[in-house]
Amino acid sequence: MTDHALLLVNLGSPASTQVADVRSYLNQFLMDPYVIDLPWPVRRLLVSLILIKRPEQSAHAYASIWWDEGSPLVVLSRRLQQAMTAQWTRGPVELAMRYGEPSIETVLTRLAAQGIKKITLAPLYPQFADSTVTTVIEEAKRVVREKKLEVQFAILQPFYDQPEYLDALVASARPYLEQDYDHLLLSFHGLPERHLKKLNPGHCFECSNSGDCCAAAPAEVIATCYRAQCLRTAADFAKRLGLPDGKWSVSFQSRLGRAKWIEPYTEARLDELAKSGAKKLLVMCPAFVADCIETLEEIGDRGLEQFREAGGEELVLVPCLNDEPQWAQALNTLCERAPVVL
Repeated sequence: MTDHALLLVNLGSPASTQVADVRSYLNQFLMDPYVIDLPWPVRRLLVSLILIKRPEQSAHAYASIWWDEGSPLVVLSRRLQQAMTAQWTRGPVELAMRYGEPSIETVLTRLAAQGIKKITLAPLYPQFADSTVTTVIEEAKRVVREKKLEVQFAILQPFYDQPEYLDALVASARPYLEQDYDHLLLSFHGLPERHLKKLNPGHCFECSNSGDCCAAAPAEVIATCYRAQCLRTAADFAKRLGLPDGKWSVSFQSRLGRAKWIEPYTEARLDELAKSGAKKLLVMCPAFVADCIETLEEIGDRGLEQFREAGGEELVLVPCLNDEPQWAQALNTLCERAPVVL
């Protein structure tokens, strides 16, 4: 069968490092109600204020990590797409971005025009969040509805605890962990606490006698608790490698705005680890499957500078899974068992 397409979807990137392109990208990203979950007038005002200075700052950051071939995220996602063509035998393998190009609308419309009726939609996010997974699914639904496309979706489920994903993550990181280092920091993308409380109103985000509330959450809560899924990924990863307690820890990065985000913050942990005597720090970013501005610039450049200023010496950024062969094989297995949902 060659009529069942695989559509890989990642976050996206500006078309270039020009301020105008970065502003356009940030506007589309931040105006998504799943990203900034405020009423439209408030969101529009807030984003307009952010767009006064942020595009120029972000353009500089993008320029510092931009490759000759283009955005690292897009280039690496293209490489993964190419690797998946050897794995996925049911039909074509396509790539779309939730923000920027190639858009979900562009790619879905093209696939439907080619006569494709079945599509496995693969949001490339190990852990579930409305601002990543849900917005991809809802955008795909919108396109199908408005364009009246006759397609049936299977959807890749969050794979934070799946052995194929964890084994690929371990294999990709092992060469770095076999070297001498003082501590491994698993830095996940952060989210505002209100995003999690909206899905699970009982969230307290506090430690008690029974431990961290997310770490001890029941299965029905873990299903939609991003922080709990991150903690599970980290614990399972450490267990597979036999990492002792105290040798590794979890943090959350990329805060934006004044709202309370999930903790502990990566910025705080970098200072704490340096001041506690850590000289060589390894940092992994398991919420991302492809290196991007949040890994290369935020951690690899600014994180290194901060760690050194706090007394550390060396920060080694462990690459994301990118287009590792074992990751491509794992992703294919995960996509093959994705359930048909609409």
